[in-house]
Order: sequence, then C-alpha cells, then structure tokens
Amino acid sequence: MKLRFYYVARLLSRIWLALFTHRQVYGKENVPGEGPLLVVANHITAADPPLIAASLNRRLAFMAKAELFRSKFAAYFLHRMGTFPVHQGKLDLRALRIANKLLAQGQALVIFPEGRSSHNGRLQPALPGSALIAARNGVPILPVAITGTEKLKNLGWCFWHRPRITVNIGCPFNPPPADGKLPKEQRQLLMNDIMGKIAALLPPEYRGVYGGGGNAQN
Repeated sequence: MKLRFYYVARLLSRIWLALFTHRQVYGKENVPGEGPLLVVANHITAADPPLIAASLNRRLAFMAKAELFRSKFAAYFLHRMGTFPVHQGKLDLRALRIANKLLAQGQALVIFPEGRSSHNGRLQPALPGSALIAARNGVPILPVAITGTEKLKNLGWCFWHRPRITVNIGCPFNPPPADGKLPKEQRQLLMNDIMGKIAALLPPEYRGVYGGGGNAQN
C-alpha cells in the first residue's frame, strides 16, 4: 500500500509541476539505478521533497524534522510517502537507526543537510546529520541543487506565470572511509565537502554561506 501511495503521489506531483511550472532537470544520468544512495539537497520550501521525488527515477525515502509530524493528518501522508521524523538539536538515535536500515537495504535516502528551509533561498550552515550517516554507512552521496521553488509560495501567481524550477543533479561521490567513527574536525570537513558540492551546482546568488568554497562552520 505504501509503495502504491508513493507512486501515485509522485505522478500527481509531476502533473502539477507540468501544469504550473517550467521544470527542468539536469543530470538524470548521474542517478545510480540501484543500490544504497544518500541524496543531499538544498532546501527552500515545502515543495522541495515532492519536486525531488518527481525528478529522480528512484523510490526515495525522506528524513524530515519532527515538527512536521505533529498533525495526525500530515503524519499519515508523510509516513505513506516513506518519510520519517528526526528530532533536531540532539542526537536522534532512532532516526539514525532508520536511516542506517534503509541504506543497508539498498534504498535511496534524501536528507536536507540545512535541516530547515531557507527564508531567502540561500544556503545556510548545515547540521552534522548527513555527514554522520554518510560516515557510518560509506554509501555514495548524490548532491542535488534546487532553484526557483521560492516562487511557489504564491500559488495564484504560479497559475498565471508558471515559474522556472530547476533541479541540477551532480555526480555521486564517496565519503572517506571512517569505520562509522567521525571526529568533529573530520565531520566538519565532510560536511563542508557535501555543501560545497551542492553549492557548485547552484547559481552564485543561491550559495549563501557556502559561496566562498563551502567553508561555513556550525
């Protein structure tokens, strides 16, 4: 049932995007067709998860902040979409176990390293979660850059103007071997590397704190 719900929701997302936006997706050939994959992307609005689901030809799972699950109605649909909560500001062992399990099963997991949407569309300092998961599992990391979804906040405007939305998919790369352990300094380096690769796929005006080469500090 969950699988069917996911594909129906993805189809509806594609139809909506085709009707109300000019969506362009670059780098589809960079997405591995199978095997574990950690997808990392910048985050602008709530439209980003369905946009990524519609743009990558993989069944995706999503890690999302726990606040989104407070409503039973929202939680029902999020769970059906393969989304699970993470409590920010602390080490959420349950979320890490779920992420590890999904990747061990060969699935693709999407994380927004910033942990929250950007009010101005520019990159913000990233949280350490994606670096920890990458180090623990040693799976390929796929950087994805999104532009234009800030224009979707005004749906009435979109009806008449069909804003240009871009998904730019980079090449997957492998984290350095860490045997599941990652000291703070190495974690920061990996996090900067992840965000630097996302920033490189974005126009300069979207790069925010990583506009100087991805060296923002937490």
